[in-house]
Amino acid sequence: MKGFFKNVLANIVAIVILCFVFFFFFIIMIAFGSMSSSESVSVKKNSVLTINLKTDIIDSPTEEKQDIFNIKNKNMNVLIYDAIEAIHKAKSDDNIKGISIEVDHLNAGITHIDDLRSAIEDFKKSGKFVYAYGNGVSQTSYYLGSVADQYYLNPSGGIELKGLATEVTFFKDFAEKYGIGIEVIRHGKYKAAVEPFLRNEISPENKEQLSTLLNDIWANTSSKIAASRKMSSEDFKTAVDSLYGMIPDLTLKYKLADKLIQKTEYDDIIRKKLNLSEKDKLNKISLHKYVDSFKDKDSDSEKIAVLYASGSINNGDEYNEIYSEKYVKYIKELQDDKNIKAVVLRINSPGGSANASDEILFELQQLKKKKPLIVSFGDYAASGGYYIAMAADKIYSEPNTLTGSIGVFGILPYFKDIANKNGIRSDIVATNANSAFYSSLHGLTPYGVNMMTKSVEGTYKRFVYFVTQNRKKTFEQIDNVGGGRVWSGTSAKNIGLVDELGTLQDAVKFAAQKANLKSYSVDSYPKALNTFEKFFGNMDEDEISARVIKNKIGKVNYEILEQLTDEKLKSEVKMEMPYKVSIK
Repeated sequence: MKGFFKNVLANIVAIVILCFVFFFFFIIMIAFGSMSSSESVSVKKNSVLTINLKTDIIDSPTEEKQDIFNIKNKNMNVLIYDAIEAIHKAKSDDNIKGISIEVDHLNAGITHIDDLRSAIEDFKKSGKFVYAYGNGVSQTSYYLGSVADQYYLNPSGGIELKGLATEVTFFKDFAEKYGIGIEVIRHGKYKAAVEPFLRNEISPENKEQLSTLLNDIWANTSSKIAASRKMSSEDFKTAVDSLYGMIPDLTLKYKLADKLIQKTEYDDIIRKKLNLSEKDKLNKISLHKYVDSFKDKDSDSEKIAVLYASGSINNGDEYNEIYSEKYVKYIKELQDDKNIKAVVLRINSPGGSANASDEILFELQQLKKKKPLIVSFGDYAASGGYYIAMAADKIYSEPNTLTGSIGVFGILPYFKDIANKNGIRSDIVATNANSAFYSSLHGLTPYGVNMMTKSVEGTYKRFVYFVTQNRKKTFEQIDNVGGGRVWSGTSAKNIGLVDELGTLQDAVKFAAQKANLKSYSVDSYPKALNTFEKFFGNMDEDEISARVIKNKIGKVNYEILEQLTDEKLKSEVKMEMPYKVSIK
């Protein structure tokens, strides 16, 4: 017995020591990370600015990878605003002699790549070179790389150049088979977010809007690739339709690539371009490090604030995505900060909670009374994302932004049939006529359906009202282009849903002009979390579980699971876009 207690005590002491060592190790990691991030970066002579596989282009500080347990991910995040500023700075930087694009799979949105391409096109006017190299190249990466003076491909590589397509998955038969009922209430024939629960095939309206949207984006994208590669539109279409990019020899024959070489041979070409000997080191500086060499060195007291609103819109006070309580605080801080002379709201959101969107819009309207408020759209500014833009003095959209989706819906699943099949039933005892207008087993009562419909209709009318005020149009005009329909930025400009086609940089410049500023610095909000906050901000059990599941099944599959299981996503009227589109 004495030996037993001795062993137990020894194990307890060992566990305590291990916990202490573990905690001490992470404190050192956090301190070391903070020290390394504060080191200054110098740019050597004869450097090449490199966009490589370790670069993730993100829209907002809230998109920063915050799970430090995920040690597999060593990519560096760069804000799209900073990336564009870096390329503009490199144009006149004597130490930067050219740009090398070395990405097979670029993690960036379609509008981000548009802006990067435009900035690199402008960079080329300096006379400096732009080269690109690829192995197994995604369509996204080729879209960026095709801007180069010369495109080099690995002899055993390929280019996934295939055009755009979308696949809509339907759950109606699945729900019926397993006894899951789904009450859907919507306004707008184009509000396709609910179609997978109502139909077994795509509706004519949804097919029409998807076809228009994809063709708008592809026309813009394909014309730029063809022009950069000096191909006729007919030849480029043939190459895409025939999947010639998959065969290395055919990429040469059809002008998709200039030469098939190994990576070391590519580096030698750059070395020769710089007149370096074999003994000289090839100085490549990543986009991330180059940004660090000049970022946050502005000293102007007068500032333009860029408030990033990225992700779905929700009620609550969390950091990631757009949570109404958190954003109300941000907006009030910007409103009261005397050094902030104007605000640019950068929206990259498919929408979400109607209530949260309304809260944010109100506070933005109060902000606008005190200082200029300019809006810039990223990849998405749809539904609730478009709604919160209605406080703007002026709206800038990218040509490929998914815009509009002026519509409202509610989804309420119930499980009466599946419960009954498995011997589960319930009785309800209530104090009032509609105390149980909805339950997970019985669904909505007829009166509940009537009131939910009125709620959705009322929310839609409120949505359209704010759009009519901002866009200076009638209810009928907005209703005709609303109904939940999603438009490209180009089409949105043509029908008056936005003011100008332009970048985040364009919006910042206009904000400065509106505030009569000649000299200013740009501040980002919300501020990125430091290493300490990233670590201790992830200690919530549910959050850790969610991240583990997301890593295992993938982001897209997790979003589908979340729609079916997250109570807060099912308990309110939604202003949300029906789908996401990405070029892959």
